Amino acid sequence: MEQLSLFTQDVNLSAPLASRLRPQTLDDYIGQEHLVGKGKVLRQMLEKDMISSMVFWGPPGVGKTTLARIIAHTTRSSFIDFSAVTSGIKEIKEVMKQAENDRMMGLKTIVFVDEIHRFNKAQQDAFLPYVEKGSIILIGATTENPSFEINSALLSRCKVFVLQALTEQDMLKLLHNALSDKRGLGNSTIHIEERLLKAIAVFANGDARTALNTLDMAVLNGRIESDGSITVQEEILEQCTGKKMLLYDRNGEEHYNLISALHKSMRNSDPDAAIYWLARMLEAGEDPLYVARRLIRFASEDIGMADSQALQVAVAAYQACHFNGMPECNVNLTHAVVYLSMAPKSNALYLGYGKAKKDAEKMLTEPVPLQIRNGVTGLMQELHYGEGYQYAHDTKEKLTDMKCLPDSLEGREYYTPTDQGKEAKVKEQLQKIKEFKNSK
Repeated sequence: MEQLSLFTQDVNLSAPLASRLRPQTLDDYIGQEHLVGKGKVLRQMLEKDMISSMVFWGPPGVGKTTLARIIAHTTRSSFIDFSAVTSGIKEIKEVMKQAENDRMMGLKTIVFVDEIHRFNKAQQDAFLPYVEKGSIILIGATTENPSFEINSALLSRCKVFVLQALTEQDMLKLLHNALSDKRGLGNSTIHIEERLLKAIAVFANGDARTALNTLDMAVLNGRIESDGSITVQEEILEQCTGKKMLLYDRNGEEHYNLISALHKSMRNSDPDAAIYWLARMLEAGEDPLYVARRLIRFASEDIGMADSQALQVAVAAYQACHFNGMPECNVNLTHAVVYLSMAPKSNALYLGYGKAKKDAEKMLTEPVPLQIRNGVTGLMQELHYGEGYQYAHDTKEKLTDMKCLPDSLEGREYYTPTDQGKEAKVKEQLQKIKEFKNSK
């Protein structure tokens, strides 16, 4: 538990770089434009001094603590930094007593609880009466979904704001500021190539603290030149990050070449090549969630009904990337890539939708047949909505010969199953259905 005055600007140059560069105002704050940009909700709440209890939900290093401090500074409130890891109910009660006394003196108290999800139900409930009375403004920070980790009674009294991982451009701006700001590294002359700054931005994966700590370490271990300047070399940065600088532009040609190579290797049932291209992307700093999304698409586009389990595996890999992050999720993605590579292949769904899309684009005004319209009102029934509808469950075969396509498209076939994997059984079943309908 730490109570701080936010009105002193002294900089301890021995403190970590991230601490020294902590922004004091929203104008200095980097990222979260959807919340603190001009005219956005949180900035308006601050400008109108209408701050209430809230929860910041987002990944590590995106500025949750910093934003809480800025709010306290802007609203001229006492700020208490409270750790859910080291504090219990006794400490909570002590802080609440102090906050209640301050309220009687007309002073607002913002209690910031980092990792609030680590508090048990009793500890979270200890805040409730003080939040309700207005003795404190509670700001909780969590990396976990607050719907599951924070008591509903407490959560209902808090506004939840979702903070997003910093973009690569946000990170580069942060790093350039660190090199120029006198509170950071601005008192030294530092030579570092832009591509190495980009490498740090990618390596940090949206975490500002990681980016600044990496830069600080690289500078501390940089080569000191005869004029006193410092040069950060690639090999030093590789030592600091523990990985090769295989940086590539996520928006450039190589990005698309590599995902194409992965996709086509899986399509060609070549797991070795697929794993290699996956590793090339991940080790170069590609977002694992991007790769996972492409695998989900592949599961339906190139496998489809030949093995519907493929889609479940791909979706599970995406969720695993959310839970684990890099580097732990690399094996989850490898699991999915190998499964998709070895699964039977069918593009029948992809081709089927393509044919249906062409017809839909040319015939966007085709009326829905009356028999499959929903006659929910008397007028609709008078207009014969639903007339002639055949309820398949009422039949022995669970089938009817009712037409479901518009008359102009009668007989059109979009889905043509293949003989691959489990789709062969689907093909056989579809043939029986068509024979049944044609016999009526």
